[in-house]
Amino acid sequence: MGADSAHYWGHPAVPGVDLMRARFVRHRFAPHSHEVFAIGVLSAGAEDLRIGSETGRVTAGGVVMINPGVVHTGEPGGPDGWAYRVLYPDVGVVAEVAGSNAPWFTESVVYDEVAASAVLAAHVAAESGDRLASSSALRHALAVLWSGYGGRMPVAEPVENRVAEVVRDVLHERMADPPSLGELAEFAGVSQFGLVRAFRGRFGLPPHAYLTQQRIHAARALLDAGTPAARVAAEVGFTDQAHLSRHFRRFVGVTPGRYQRKNVQERRGGRS
Repeated sequence: MGADSAHYWGHPAVPGVDLMRARFVRHRFAPHSHEVFAIGVLSAGAEDLRIGSETGRVTAGGVVMINPGVVHTGEPGGPDGWAYRVLYPDVGVVAEVAGSNAPWFTESVVYDEVAASAVLAAHVAAESGDRLASSSALRHALAVLWSGYGGRMPVAEPVENRVAEVVRDVLHERMADPPSLGELAEFAGVSQFGLVRAFRGRFGLPPHAYLTQQRIHAARALLDAGTPAARVAAEVGFTDQAHLSRHFRRFVGVTPGRYQRKNVQERRGGRS
């Protein structure tokens, strides 16, 4: 059994796009969602995925498309784990290619050789210093995916979500020093059970897991701005840098230090 390894970097020519190349044998992602799209191709092994309410195993050649805000997990689908390449384009990048202000992929996992080849070509091109070729390959890959699997963002049915949204706002405001579950329930005027049920129904995660995810989102923004990891940990509410690192890797797949180095690479305009 091999060791986990991952490389994370920013696209050399297209702002708003990150990339990861990884092999995970032991790593298991905590339930989380992204503010951007996650588009990956497995090159070896198998990954067990839960995307929203869907579960399944993805094997080599599978193309995974995860929309922003959709809660998902990932873990080894066998003793050898899995290897993959992932693109993380923000909504604006996909919207430009799609010609839609609310882009959304209608499939989560497909086995499409043309799409897989296009995504892999875009990923490999982003490791080179050729800005024209890498940006062209990225837009071609997104266009191929959109032509086959693009659609409209589903319109949420009216639900009683006031409680969940009130609690969400409190968690955002008090990220570094959150109230207890009992205090949140009292503030929202519901039972603790009712609060957790409403919150999970609206956001896909219980309040404590959602808070951890938001801390990671905030940490990424601070790391992107060059803030030292120790200070980031304190500002977003983690006990210390080790606490931040442990959760950061569970959600992002790399340590804060490795993640922050991608910004140095972007400023230098080249690969690591």
